[in-house]
Amino acid sequence: MKIAIIVAILVALVAAQQEPVAIVSSNSETNADGSYTYAFETADGTKVEESGSQKQVGPKPEDIGTVSRGSYSYTSPDGVVITVNWVADEKGFQATGDHLPTPPPMPEHVVKLLADLKAAGAL
Repeated sequence: MKIAIIVAILVALVAAQQEPVAIVSSNSETNADGSYTYAFETADGTKVEESGSQKQVGPKPEDIGTVSRGSYSYTSPDGVVITVNWVADEKGFQATGDHLPTPPPMPEHVVKLLADLKAAGAL
């Protein structure tokens, strides 16, 4: 799914342009243990990097999944470089970037309640 998101973003970026954009560098590596890495850069400055490996993500030995991390960046129509760093693992897909909204800080009483629950063994 993560690759589909990146591809969709890149397709939208390329479709918005009038001319094809050349790929100026590209490399990829896939290893026998399931780990991989790839990266490419286009002439308009778009950059994509990703790496991943196999990991036990559940309590059973057969609960194997791919954990990945990467980033992509491009220049927005108003000239700002947008960069997204992301991780996809047993906790789901987590993206960070200066342009992404962030939640407000947790109220102090909620922080205390969670700490109390953890101390009591309820979490």
